[in-house]
Amino acid sequence: MSLIWILIIAAVIIIAAICIEIYRETHNFCVTRFSVHSKKMDDLEDDKIKIIFLSDLHNKEYGEKNERLLRAIRQTFPDLILIGGDMLVGKEKASYGPALSFVERLTAFCPVIYANGNHEQRMKEEPEKYSSSYKEYRRLLRSKGVLFLENGSTQVKVHGKKIRISGLELPLETYKKFRKEHVDGGTVEECLGFVPRERADRDYQILLAHNPAYMDAYKEWGADLILSGHLHGGIARIPGIGGVISPQAFLFPKYSGEMTTEGEQTIIVSRGLGSHTINIRLFNMPEVILIELKKSL
Repeated sequence: MSLIWILIIAAVIIIAAICIEIYRETHNFCVTRFSVHSKKMDDLEDDKIKIIFLSDLHNKEYGEKNERLLRAIRQTFPDLILIGGDMLVGKEKASYGPALSFVERLTAFCPVIYANGNHEQRMKEEPEKYSSSYKEYRRLLRSKGVLFLENGSTQVKVHGKKIRISGLELPLETYKKFRKEHVDGGTVEECLGFVPRERADRDYQILLAHNPAYMDAYKEWGADLILSGHLHGGIARIPGIGGVISPQAFLFPKYSGEMTTEGEQTIIVSRGLGSHTINIRLFNMPEVILIELKKSL
């Protein structure tokens, strides 16, 4: 057999293997577990707080009515579920039904707190395209007990520990392709109305901020734990490097689907659970994130 034929056969095998892997990753998910330690958790009455973080479902269904996904979440026995946005698809004539059905069933497990992504925000701010779809979606989920944070904050108490959770909505232009807007800690303060260091109670502060492209601003604002998504893991991931491309078309984004600890701050970026335009994943398994908040080491 000639070298050319050997190379052709090898190329066919590699391409077939890649296609099989893409299919596997677009039809399955994993549960990724992270432990986060903080001095602010030292007065925790239990050994840990279990938080499920979900992002970028985009109406994806794993099994009938997302039963596989719901089962995996139920089996973690979460204390709190945080949603980082883009659970639906913000396109004209796109149904929000799958996202609605899934999120409302989460409320049977524990409290659910929802911060919008750019898809929900687009539907909310452009009613001429989407009519009252967002208002109806939000109304129905609120009726089931889901708390929406739209540039707002709330305080919850879990195992005797108070935690403040804030949901950030930056202007839609911060999502435009091929450019980044100027966003700093002051911008976040303007949106949310406070900075954590100025609060006398010094509660543990979680920030839900959909787009990790502005991570420096979130860190400057002063959150203890920053939860983002949006990048879908960078579509494909290169071991040791990370995600390849962001939705704004920037190559090799710094934060794309991992946990990073920087000083006293922790950053977690979800690889998300679905897709909506480019239905490809490679070395980039969709994920449910389980965060265990614990006392300092």
